Amino acid sequence: MKKIIQVVIAVYLLSIPLIVSGQTAPNIKITMLDGKKTTLNQLLETGPILIDFWATWCVPCKKEMKYLDQFHREYAKDGFQVLTINQDTPRSLSKVKSYIRSKKYKFLVAVDPNQQIANKLNAVVLPTTIMVDQKGKITWRHQGYLPGDEKEIEKQIIAVLNQTTTARDK
Repeated sequence: MKKIIQVVIAVYLLSIPLIVSGQTAPNIKITMLDGKKTTLNQLLETGPILIDFWATWCVPCKKEMKYLDQFHREYAKDGFQVLTINQDTPRSLSKVKSYIRSKKYKFLVAVDPNQQIANKLNAVVLPTTIMVDQKGKITWRHQGYLPGDEKEIEKQIIAVLNQTTTARDK
């Protein structure tokens, strides 16, 4: 029985189309925490986006979020945004709202209670962090969070912003 389950899981994982660095992100439909609707392409009109999948029960996610908020605030003048996508159940929506409000986070918050967006972007592990340049190309992916990872995240932000500036100057 254990072997059958392992085979079923392996077949399922192989059937998921992998979205990797270098590919264009799908123009996903996004429901924001306040109920407003948008798309990834609409958000990219401003500039590059760092997408981060998280949940209120995910301790590493919460540790990473304070840095994500700093980056969102610091690089907003360059058109950069952080979009966090919550994976909690619909019943936990009030918990998500109160958590974000209590921390005074300024980054964008979307909800994905049925993991439809997570499935499209292959966000299996929390947190999963994905950098998308202004053209919609995925330039970097990272799963999990350990102290110090914020340095690599900022390095990726600077790289994508430099790429955006270079493209504008041409």
